[in-house]
Amino acid sequence: MSDAITRAAKVLKGHRESIDRLDAILVYTLGERFKHTQAVGKLKAAHDLPPSDPARETQQIARLTDLANQADLDPEFAKKFLNFIIQEVIKHHEQHQS
Repeated sequence: MSDAITRAAKVLKGHRESIDRLDAILVYTLGERFKHTQAVGKLKAAHDLPPSDPARETQQIARLTDLANQADLDPEFAKKFLNFIIQEVIKHHEQHQS
């Protein structure tokens, strides 16, 4: 194996290790986030509040778009990601309403 391929393999290994750490951070962060949204869902159900809050969702999408731009992340991807999470949260909140 040439020196260039060996160096490339080491760099690739480093990138993959970083990706694996970041994936773990994302999963644990989402787990923590959903713990809080579950608590919000229970609170909303206990006080007969609607499962969704369109004004808050709009604010969060604007906030996340700004953060995405700051992080050099495609804001459209960030919006889709947040919308996916919001839909999952609403589904959980609706389950608490039942």
